[in-house]
Amino acid sequence: MTRAVETAVYAAGAVCWRVIDGKVHVLVVHRTVYGDVTIPKGKVDPGESLPQTAVREIAEETGLSIALGVPLGESRYAMPSGREKVVHYWAAEVSDRAVQRSTFRPNAEIAALEWLTVKQARAALSYEPDVAILDAFARLLDHGVTKTFALIVVRHGKAADKRKWKGDDADRPLTSRGIAQAAALAHVLGAWAPKRIISSPALRCVTTVAPLSAAIGVPVKRDEGISQKAWEDGDAEVRRVVGKRVRVGKTAVLCSHNPVLPTIIREIGLATGTPLGRYVDDASSLETGAYSVIHLSATNPSSGLVAIETHPSLA
Repeated sequence: MTRAVETAVYAAGAVCWRVIDGKVHVLVVHRTVYGDVTIPKGKVDPGESLPQTAVREIAEETGLSIALGVPLGESRYAMPSGREKVVHYWAAEVSDRAVQRSTFRPNAEIAALEWLTVKQARAALSYEPDVAILDAFARLLDHGVTKTFALIVVRHGKAADKRKWKGDDADRPLTSRGIAQAAALAHVLGAWAPKRIISSPALRCVTTVAPLSAAIGVPVKRDEGISQKAWEDGDAEVRRVVGKRVRVGKTAVLCSHNPVLPTIIREIGLATGTPLGRYVDDASSLETGAYSVIHLSATNPSSGLVAIETHPSLA
């Protein structure tokens, strides 16, 4: 994902959806001051990532707790000030439990919430950029893609220099920058609400996902099958690790090493019946502390990759 440019105003939101009476409905918000109808979204706070913004803004505007799904693209338009506004969107399924726990009350910003069919929402939205994002969501529906899960592939944070390290390579610790990267990942990866965290047993990998584990209450499972040592010795079991995650169909984080990442991405492609291509290199060419989010259909995982989004390190 592109880093923010100083002259632009960045924001993020989501097309929140749920099934009502057998039909997919999406959520629109009626804004109090402007008297318009939009997709919920809001501006990035200082130090915040776009995925974090999307989840926070949905909670603040609608009272709904969500996990991000497939990215839907971005809209760009000029503000009255002349500055460009860039808004990134994701799809987000809203559970019945989230609806029941919604804390929304009409306020000075949002007057009302309304669940509409895609056709109704297209007619109700006040702005063309919102309609374009809704159409991107509609194309997913046309392809039979609604429920999805993600495999989030993370390269460990910056570690001590291998050339200067005297001990076992698996014991190389994170540097101060690596620790900062781990802390940043703990904040942003929660936006996808992972249910499992799988890590190479190497200290630099386990330490990278430890803050995330503490933040979301999901333990780290150490698996030698995606370690660098096993990969170098020819004993890696990436296919086993990836295959299980695809079969289970729940969002998971896989933290590993630079040499192993292309094999992980390749195995995800093979496990979903996706022809191998440039995406393997693009999604696995990660700097330390960076990650790729690979979205799969929860109902038809063998139908191929739905989308891939790659994010840089935040520290």
